[in-house]
Amino acid sequence: MQLHWIDVSIIVIYLLATVLVGFLISRRASRDINSYFLGGNAIPWYVLGVSNASGMFDITGTMWLVSITFVYGLKGAFIPWLWPVFNQVILMVFLSAWLRRSNVMTGAEWLKTRFGTGRGATLSHAIIVVFAIVSVIGFLAYGFKGIGKFSASFLPWELSANTYALIFMGITTLYVIKGGMFSVVLTELIQFVIMTVASIAIGIIAITQVSPEALNAVLPAGWKDIFFGWELGLDWSGILDSVNTRIADDGYSLFALFFGMMVFKGMLVSLAGPAPNYDMQRILATKSPAEAAKMSGLVSVVLFFPRYMMIAGLTVLALVFFRGELAEMGNAIDFELILPYAMSNFVPVGLLGVLMAGLLAAFMSTFAATVNAAPAYLVNDIYKRYIRPDADDKTYVRMSYLTSFAVVVVGIAFGFVVESIDSVTQWIVNALWGGYTAANFLKWYWWRFNGHGYFWGMVTGILASLIVPQVVDIHPTIYQFPIILVISLIGCIVATLATPAEDMAVLKSFYRQVRPWGFWGPVHQAVLAEQPDFIANGNFGRDMFNVAVGIVWQTCLVALPIYLVIRENAYAAYAVVVLAITSYILKINWYDKLEQD
Repeated sequence: MQLHWIDVSIIVIYLLATVLVGFLISRRASRDINSYFLGGNAIPWYVLGVSNASGMFDITGTMWLVSITFVYGLKGAFIPWLWPVFNQVILMVFLSAWLRRSNVMTGAEWLKTRFGTGRGATLSHAIIVVFAIVSVIGFLAYGFKGIGKFSASFLPWELSANTYALIFMGITTLYVIKGGMFSVVLTELIQFVIMTVASIAIGIIAITQVSPEALNAVLPAGWKDIFFGWELGLDWSGILDSVNTRIADDGYSLFALFFGMMVFKGMLVSLAGPAPNYDMQRILATKSPAEAAKMSGLVSVVLFFPRYMMIAGLTVLALVFFRGELAEMGNAIDFELILPYAMSNFVPVGLLGVLMAGLLAAFMSTFAATVNAAPAYLVNDIYKRYIRPDADDKTYVRMSYLTSFAVVVVGIAFGFVVESIDSVTQWIVNALWGGYTAANFLKWYWWRFNGHGYFWGMVTGILASLIVPQVVDIHPTIYQFPIILVISLIGCIVATLATPAEDMAVLKSFYRQVRPWGFWGPVHQAVLAEQPDFIANGNFGRDMFNVAVGIVWQTCLVALPIYLVIRENAYAAYAVVVLAITSYILKINWYDKLEQD
């Protein structure tokens, strides 16, 4: 593809500006590691919320979501529950506040508030650092494949996908290492503005270029229907036969069963709390528990509407104009080419440069947030804790530079050997998260669970996430999740019951500070003996109701822009009404109660 010099200039100016920002604010970021990794807990919650949303607006995920929406239509709004996207609702309602009350820098450091400082706590601390690094490397490999494939499809220079990925990862690494959290957040604000403008523009282009009649002529029955029965009910025969092969390969034909598994997995993963990545880092960087909750809520508000304007716009353009090229591919159809095709054929000069910069920004913001999150575990939880606990702040910052670079190098190495975007996506969301869930679920809700149980639960879970996909041929891969979960759960319970409970003083301190609900009876009685006026967290029922309302609310934020782009105005109006009702309920039953909680 040949880009106009105007588009190339816009992209180059954007890239230079992001690097410049990192260097301009590097002095502020390098004061100490709290400033480097958490921005000194001085960044407003709404800024962190937009930054967090920007980090989730990744180019690799966008390419995947365009292909999902092309194939499954409105039912594709549910498939991101594989991650699950509604974890932001559970974080918003209660878990962000619980996590922020700990006043720590990383998820590994948080474990000390739960398990103390004994051998079990030391083991649990070590294993979460390992998991953090493994998951970050997985996300870096995921980003590597996406940015390489995207760049090779668009940019005019004859370079390989891996070479492009190396270039853009190198540029991003430069400003992240230099500027830390301040650099990441500031550049993500700029990137989010660019992405939002580009996304809405794509949606408008699709609305103006594609009539409802032209779209209806190329859609199978049920594509526009968000509701479903036992089976998926989509038949592409005679329209694009190879899509039926894709649906069969995905294994989503029995959609009700697949949906049930997504809800089961999604609720457990969400209740386990955020993985040790940039989402957790944003929560810990807020000023207070109430601001942490608001920040998580804002992510859904600012992320889904613009992102799905772009996704729906690209999908509609491809459905009408790219169907012939896809048909010629036969069963070797590559849906990840939809995004490059739609952009190259329908976006005018100037706007294409903005959109390219926006999608590069999407990659860079996700990559930057991931890179900034990982070294905190190596520096704060390994180097500072065990190697040089008395070093000065400058030494820790320099180690942060070094570990950031090392993590990127390893992530790139794995990116070279990953086969596809979908393969690494499926491993992260189904296998790796399966190994994380059991131990991290129990740590919040069961008082007897101890550091030994956490360690062995995580060890068995991580090993199962690596081994089960290789030896158990179950498709789709989400059905491997219960196997990995059970293996990890056995490790958790056996190790916990075989070793003593954690010191009651540690448990009482955690219970008073974090105030979780769950099975905390003995600890609650011990706290009451010392503090008779202590009131337990009795918000379980209210929290679960708010979670249910919040999931409906979030789904409306996804469906509304799709309905607007495909011009289903009646359904868009219904979505607006439901969105207004659920927003009002959350206002009076969640937002208004944050400060008093």
